[in-house]
Amino acid sequence: MQDPLRNFKAEFFKALAHPARIKILEMLGTDELSVTQLQDQLGIESSSVSQHLSVLRHKNIVESRKAGTTVYYRVRDPEILELLDVARRIFTNHLIDNRSTLELMEEENAQDNHSKHAAFMDHN
Repeated sequence: MQDPLRNFKAEFFKALAHPARIKILEMLGTDELSVTQLQDQLGIESSSVSQHLSVLRHKNIVESRKAGTTVYYRVRDPEILELLDVARRIFTNHLIDNRSTLELMEEENAQDNHSKHAAFMDHN
């Protein structure tokens, strides 16, 4: 099946499918940074940072510029940062839904426990 848009989306999301890459993009959302700066803030090896940047660069998610011997990276399209914000909102909604479900379950458990206690007291 030839579907260029869906193929693009699948490859795009594959490139985002690592927590370190998401963190890199969030860090680059405020400023362009070098591999060394990213490494210092992420606390991982520079080779790992470079590998993650390579994945993001090959999918045109980040772009680089060289200043002397230092390479700086930045997010290529600000819409990517908006996408990450949307993902954060979806996550927040998911947590709110889970919290509501948990509260309902706790309420049901409290009612069940009250009923069991009342039945026990009636028997004694």
